[in-house]
Amino acid sequence: MIDPWLAVAVMFVVTYALRALPLLLVRGELRNRRLRTFLEFTPYAVLTAMTLPAVVHATANWYSGAAGMAAAVLLAWRGMSLMPVAMGTAATVWVVEMAAGLL
Repeated sequence: MIDPWLAVAVMFVVTYALRALPLLLVRGELRNRRLRTFLEFTPYAVLTAMTLPAVVHATANWYSGAAGMAAAVLLAWRGMSLMPVAMGTAATVWVVEMAAGLL
């Protein structure tokens, strides 16, 4: 059996290395435009890949999740901040599920 503290230490080293290596290896500004663009958009892509399945599966039916997602995109596109987007999304899901008789 592996010692739990050893497992925590290994996870710490791996996590720290993944964060520290780019800072140590890349000095100065990145001149490659494609790499810089890739690194700028990576957090958005990862967040989207983690969030979208959870949004669809957190509701009673897929179409209420899809309606909530569409409302979130529309509200965010119109320049709303996080709280109005979240409240509008939740309200949209609630209305769709009420209309479908799921609540």
